[in-house]
Amino acid sequence: MLADRRILLIICGGIAAFKALDVIRRLREAGATVVPVLTRAGEEFVTPLSVSALAAQTVYRDLFDLTDEAEMGHIELSRAADLVVVAPATADLMAKMANGLANDLASTLLMATDKRVLIAPAMNVRMWQHPAMQRNLAALRGDGVLLVGPEDGTMACGEFGPGRMADVPDIVAALAAALSDGALAGRHVLVTSGPTHEPIDPVRYIANRSSGAQGAAIAAALRELGARVSFVTGPARVPPPEGVEVIRVETAREMLEAVLAALPADAAVFAAAVADWRVANATDRKMKKTEGAGAPTLDFAENPDILKTVSQLDAGRPGLVVGFAAETHDVATNATAKRARKGCDWIVANDVSPETGIMGGEENKVSIVSAEGVEDWPRLSKVETARRLAARIAEAISG
Repeated sequence: MLADRRILLIICGGIAAFKALDVIRRLREAGATVVPVLTRAGEEFVTPLSVSALAAQTVYRDLFDLTDEAEMGHIELSRAADLVVVAPATADLMAKMANGLANDLASTLLMATDKRVLIAPAMNVRMWQHPAMQRNLAALRGDGVLLVGPEDGTMACGEFGPGRMADVPDIVAALAAALSDGALAGRHVLVTSGPTHEPIDPVRYIANRSSGAQGAAIAAALRELGARVSFVTGPARVPPPEGVEVIRVETAREMLEAVLAALPADAAVFAAAVADWRVANATDRKMKKTEGAGAPTLDFAENPDILKTVSQLDAGRPGLVVGFAAETHDVATNATAKRARKGCDWIVANDVSPETGIMGGEENKVSIVSAEGVEDWPRLSKVETARRLAARIAEAISG
């Protein structure tokens, strides 16, 4: 997939720039050609010599280098690649991209390119969470810019949170997916996965037994078909797949907010086991047991219905909305009623009774409920179930 591909790699300034050297090495091992661009700030973290040696290419650094302009002008440089990658992508360059600024070689290349752009953000957690950064991120997503990361982790400054650049294997997988000629190439699919945790107090919460395995498998299968996947996941036991944009949440309300922020999408698959209720009187202090006082009273409030909200959007509704129904009895009947009630296109229904071993297990047995009726699938591994579902989604939105 990467063999004989030409990647224009822009390396910005940041401690994560050292990872770009490993990206170059792995891409070349896969048969790709890497044309590196190093910003002035990037030179403070990695040297032109090390980048050039690994890439076996000239390192482009200056917009006004007359020799380079004569031999490989910035217009040609930006369009000769199969994909433009920015790793690490700093807050500064992302702001330039979002607002159409072009005052150096990197930003000019990004404005002049007619190819897809993939960025791997890396910055301090406070910078990532800043409202201006989030506005710029929304603009970039709206422009079709692909994202890999950032991840939660410990920063060079000692703070912890989202903002750490994605690991190199994730970046390479995202590159491969972006260059895929699969049935979903150029399509954006949103997938939710895992449980949600609804707090009772700082140390207790309400949850369910979902491992997130089926949602992760679906995201991976869609990525294999070339889709750009936004993966909104609760605190699942199964890690997210490589090569997808991971958006981590805890509660149902956070998941809804993340889903709406990730739209528009060509299709949306709601595989998460979202808690129907949350504790309305959750406290910010641990509830203490008082001798003789009895159990505390928990007041419950209904959580937002994410599937119904997206299915009934007036504007921005995905072309295909797929919900899940985990049932313990009357599976087909309950799933058919749920599809009508929510307004989605398909329901993937399964029996999660304890004796089936499906909830948290390696296999699944589903039925696809649509306007055409109920289609029963055999018991399969969750990976194979995901691949079948991804193929069916590709057929539906490409037909």
